[in-house]
Amino acid sequence: MNAVHAVNAVHAVSLGSRARLALILASAGALLAFAWPLLIAPAAGAAGAAGAATQTGHSIDAPAVFVIGLPLLLLVMLAEISAGGIDAKALAMLGVLSAIGAALRPLGAGTAGLETSFFLLVLAGRVFGPAFGFLLGSTTLFTSALLTGGVGPWLPFQMLAASWVGLGAGLLPPLRGRLEVVLLMAYGALASVAFGLLMNLWFWPFLIGSDSAISYVAGASIADNLRRLILFSAATSGAWDVGRAITTVLLVGLAGPAVLAVLRRASRRAAFGAVPVFGA
Repeated sequence: MNAVHAVNAVHAVSLGSRARLALILASAGALLAFAWPLLIAPAAGAAGAAGAATQTGHSIDAPAVFVIGLPLLLLVMLAEISAGGIDAKALAMLGVLSAIGAALRPLGAGTAGLETSFFLLVLAGRVFGPAFGFLLGSTTLFTSALLTGGVGPWLPFQMLAASWVGLGAGLLPPLRGRLEVVLLMAYGALASVAFGLLMNLWFWPFLIGSDSAISYVAGASIADNLRRLILFSAATSGAWDVGRAITTVLLVGLAGPAVLAVLRRASRRAAFGAVPVFGA
């Protein structure tokens, strides 16, 4: 018997309806873990010292709840994506790319904002699909943290933010050639800056006092606190965010065409989702 494999242009990890729903709901819940400073409001009727104490209490309790709950949400998303939608070939590809990304990250992370692994998240998410990009973001950051000793309460937040970077790359519109590279460069720059803003957002209220233009003000409008967050990020981590964006754009622009070709060749050879047809 000869086996003929029908090779289709499918994603490495398929998303069923249940996995999509779990991803949407869990992502919405996880977004609250990042955005809690924008949503904390004083208790109704609270005023004066009592109102200030209530605000402070909420500001202290909220991140503790999310630090505990976010890993559970992340596990739910990873489990739903992986259940029945990832085969041995996709798992092997995920392991290889996670190891490469984890090995690349210490080469630049922490040095003037240089980030040498984000470009791989963008390119792999583009080729292998949004679900694969989501998994790769989590596994790359987790593996990197184990290698560098960066395990802490911030790790689930980093994993989730990186997962959204890979997810978004897989959802970009279909383009080919130079336009595709330009699109990925623009996306890489925006995703790099957004990653920095998200990582600042969840702990920003505790870094400075409440008497400056970049301080967090509990109960203020979302627009006002968002303006303060942007000013805070520009004053503190702006150089690192810009460095991450520049590094990602340069690596995608220089290595993108070659890496995309290699990943697409690997995808064709792996024939993800192909159904074997046997003939005499």
